[in-house]
Amino acid sequence: MSISTYTMPLGPVHVALEEPVYFHLTVEGEDIKNVELTSGHVHRGMERMAMQRTLVKNVTLTERVCSLCSNSHSFTYSMVVENALNLAIPERAKYLRVMAEEIKRVASHLFNTAIQAHIAGFKSLFMHVMEVREVVQDIKETVYGNRMNLASNCIGGVKCDVTNELLDYIMKQLEVLEPQTDELYDIFQTNHIMLTRTKGLGLLPTEDALALGVVGPVARGSGIARDVRRDSPYAAYPDLEFDVITEPGCCVHSRTMVRLREIKESIKLIRQCCDKMPEGPVCVHMGKIPVNEAFAHSEAPRGEVSYYIRTNGTDIPSRLKWRVPSYMNWKALSVMMKGAQIAEVALVLNSIDPCVSCTER
Repeated sequence: MSISTYTMPLGPVHVALEEPVYFHLTVEGEDIKNVELTSGHVHRGMERMAMQRTLVKNVTLTERVCSLCSNSHSFTYSMVVENALNLAIPERAKYLRVMAEEIKRVASHLFNTAIQAHIAGFKSLFMHVMEVREVVQDIKETVYGNRMNLASNCIGGVKCDVTNELLDYIMKQLEVLEPQTDELYDIFQTNHIMLTRTKGLGLLPTEDALALGVVGPVARGSGIARDVRRDSPYAAYPDLEFDVITEPGCCVHSRTMVRLREIKESIKLIRQCCDKMPEGPVCVHMGKIPVNEAFAHSEAPRGEVSYYIRTNGTDIPSRLKWRVPSYMNWKALSVMMKGAQIAEVALVLNSIDPCVSCTER
């Protein structure tokens, strides 16, 4: 190692969000040559806790694995239990689940995009994006009573129905939201500050993305058309129309534009759910719990979330295991950050939309 090359510690305070993660950066001057990640600061033992709670109580537990992807965890957990119980949920519940999931996806993507503007030093754009996000937050609070954890999913369907009046309210809010998100897309696509700070930064070539198995907008930002909603459809997604968004640039800008374009698709999906919402019940009874094992996965805002369960005939699972998208996406930072400068670390890191709490859980 030459005199000009040294190891620089970064963390454990998260450089993009207030979560603890620790980096060892091998730096030559201002340029990063190698990245090593050390995690485990906020391990909560949630999988062990899940084996001490009933199947019903674990719906609440899994929704607290992560904040921005909270609905995705309770959604996927409910599906894996239903698969183990061979339980078919009502059609109306499928549409209500998808609607809640896409509302959360819009809020999550807007939050990540806002933080990207904040790190780039574009404070007024950060505030503008967060103001647009309030439209979605109002939907969540009005329809579900909460601004973060919707507490909508349950084993067998959803906890509460959504009235026709609330469906009309959602449609009106989407009319307010859509032109504002179109404006944001134009800003991020053309603004000199954002283009200078993000375009060509944090390159993850398609072949590296495939080799590392990255998921979600990180994969789609490297041109990989991979989306669980289309490739392994679940709930109401087989009956709905949407496009899998990809960008060829393989950089921070590409990943940002994927999220902004996916907001448009989510709005399209929410509208279809409101228009096609079938009549009928929203939940069915669990019934007898067999000795069985099952798997389920879904497309969370950050990428594929997978759940495995093993039941033993009681209402307490003998094993519950899940995998989150940040596992694969963290590893890609070693490729993305190589050649970048120290001042660009936060932008590259935020482009994978990292979640320490769900990674360590």
